[in-house]
Amino acid sequence: MRVTRTGSVRVDLVGGTLDIDPINLILPNAFTLNVATSLKAKVTLESSDREGVEIVSEDYNKTYYYSQSQLTDPLDTDIYQEMSFVIQLLSSMNLLTNIKLTLSSGAPAGSGLGGSSAMGITIFKAICDFKKIEMEPEKILSIVKAIESRILNKGTTGYQDYYPALFGGVLALKPSVKGIEREQLYSLELKNFLESNITLIYSGISRNSGINNWDVYKRFFDNHAETKNALSSIAKLSFETYEAIKRSDFTQILDLIGLEGEQRKTLAPTIVPSEVESFFTMAKKIEGVHGMKMCGAGGGGCFIITHEADLKDQLKVLISEQGFKHLDFQISAPMASYES
Repeated sequence: MRVTRTGSVRVDLVGGTLDIDPINLILPNAFTLNVATSLKAKVTLESSDREGVEIVSEDYNKTYYYSQSQLTDPLDTDIYQEMSFVIQLLSSMNLLTNIKLTLSSGAPAGSGLGGSSAMGITIFKAICDFKKIEMEPEKILSIVKAIESRILNKGTTGYQDYYPALFGGVLALKPSVKGIEREQLYSLELKNFLESNITLIYSGISRNSGINNWDVYKRFFDNHAETKNALSSIAKLSFETYEAIKRSDFTQILDLIGLEGEQRKTLAPTIVPSEVESFFTMAKKIEGVHGMKMCGAGGGGCFIITHEADLKDQLKVLISEQGFKHLDFQISAPMASYES
């Protein structure tokens, strides 16, 4: 038997870090908005005559094989190392023999686009298909998030990265004590506008999102005034972005994303690398550039520039001159079975 599944990595527009419990419940209107992209994790899961588990990682250009005797303790991260997440996902569904997995992440390593979370969701969906098990998407999200949190071992994790791989489109994630409500904001008009007016750039700078998130989380609950004020401002800007999309005031989105990015910089000195700051200083000299924000928790990886639509080619030249990489993407339509 053989199944193949894909799942989108995301570009976050506004409201990252607000997707961490219980910050999301303490701040009012702590919306997180992101888009599912054509950059997709891909998983092929198939039966094998070989006992144990074989994992082919196209990203690492490496094949891993674990015999049955090596799979007695799926929680032993020393044995499986970078494949620990995969092994624990398989173990959670009792699928640790006679299988082969082929994996491709769809995004550069350390990009800040939620690639590992998208991969986790995609692997789990492939397992469900393979075992002919139907499971609610929220249950899938809960299991994958719990396993990844255990693997990362860096404090609490956010939830926004898991949704695009499950639902696609343009999502508003709204927290409440009853759970996360998702609203699908996708339209062809919004899709075309965002694709034309946002440029995604990979800096190639290494990052550690867990450290940034944990520092911010701790300072928030230590009542650090600057951190609480910054997150409150981010929540306000995120809600304004949501409202602007709802009334189709798309031009305002470009400035709001940039303003959110400026507030995010105050959360930690490591969020915006100096190389990225220098790039944006040059980019701002181009008339029609609106703003910049780091993707995810920042510290490196990807960032986005918001701008007028006719500046794409000019920005690509500047990106190349600075040794960065332009990542072309399209916004994926909502997945038919999971539309709101």
